[in-house]
Amino acid sequence: MKLLTRSQELWTCHIHGGPKIDKLAKNGEPNIELPKTHLEGLNFSFSGIKTAIININHNKKDIKREDLCASFEQTVTDMLIQNTKKALELTGLKKLALAGGVSANSYIREKFLELGKEKDIDVYFPEIGLCTDNAAMIAAARIL
Repeated sequence: MKLLTRSQELWTCHIHGGPKIDKLAKNGEPNIELPKTHLEGLNFSFSGIKTAIININHNKKDIKREDLCASFEQTVTDMLIQNTKKALELTGLKKLALAGGVSANSYIREKFLELGKEKDIDVYFPEIGLCTDNAAMIAAARIL
């Protein structure tokens, strides 16, 4: 049996991150401050938060992975909700669809359903089995 280093574990979690992060986050506390991007308009990036996660994982050995995953999940969701609210205000739309791998995350689904109730909009997402990562689908299409 080969043991993985913390960075290899994180990379493995990144490759297949959705289900692993979702599962670990359920047993963690979002108690780690992570950066959020502040760009004009509706643009945003996750590069700062991903770098922070890698640095924390490498440099702070006493951090619980469950807390790191819960903090990541909450921070990303907060960013998505914030920009979605802006987009809804700008467009006046009353229907919202989530797709791709991120739409399988139970915390994100819960928070977007809450947003739907708050803003009186319909929120749609596919069944879990249909929540595939778009990058993986593109890669598969290129290979086939």
